[in-house]
Amino acid sequence: MIDALAHIRNWIFDLDNTLYPPGANLFALIDEKMGAYIADLLTLDAVAARKVQKDYFRHHGTTLAGLMAEHGVDPHHFLDFVHDIPLDRLSPDLEMIARIERLPGRRIVFTNGDASYAARVLEALGLHGLFDTIYDIHRLDYRPKPLEAGYARMCEVLEIDPAESLFVEDMARNLVPAKRIGMATVWINNGSELGTEGVQSDMIDYEAAELGAWLRLIQEKEEA
Repeated sequence: MIDALAHIRNWIFDLDNTLYPPGANLFALIDEKMGAYIADLLTLDAVAARKVQKDYFRHHGTTLAGLMAEHGVDPHHFLDFVHDIPLDRLSPDLEMIARIERLPGRRIVFTNGDASYAARVLEALGLHGLFDTIYDIHRLDYRPKPLEAGYARMCEVLEIDPAESLFVEDMARNLVPAKRIGMATVWINNGSELGTEGVQSDMIDYEAAELGAWLRLIQEKEEA
């Protein structure tokens, strides 16, 4: 492990487009389901529904947060519907599995999705059992990343010292609150949708195109 990260005891990872590459394009399937949900809920055509979806995402942090705020949508109903997708696009990356397993301390998934979907994704990636907990949108009390209150609450609930923690995320804007409360940050700049929105270079400690390559880099010194 490189010396600069020797103090890290909590390795916190975003899920979608971070623990697997955006080329898997799971979000296209989820995106389609969200559009269908909104179209049915608000009696809109596909184009209008997509506009609502993206507007809510930008202004509320997630589409779900917007639907809850504006229309009182039941989050369980929404998440069960949009996450009911096949995961056959995912496959285990044996090297990344081994490198995540070698990280010292706790390993945590921090996601705006829900735990049942995250668990399915981890299983498909061969990462099941390697993470200590999944901190999901329900545990966030539906205050999604990048709202800072959710980060602070996660640290309180999980007894995390931000100064001993590192957060890995593909969406640059979601790194800002983590850095502000004292975490080290890693931006997986892999071309995921809206990944570059809200980039603040002083909020990013490390940048990489792919998680596995970054883990290999930080562990090389240990292997030498």
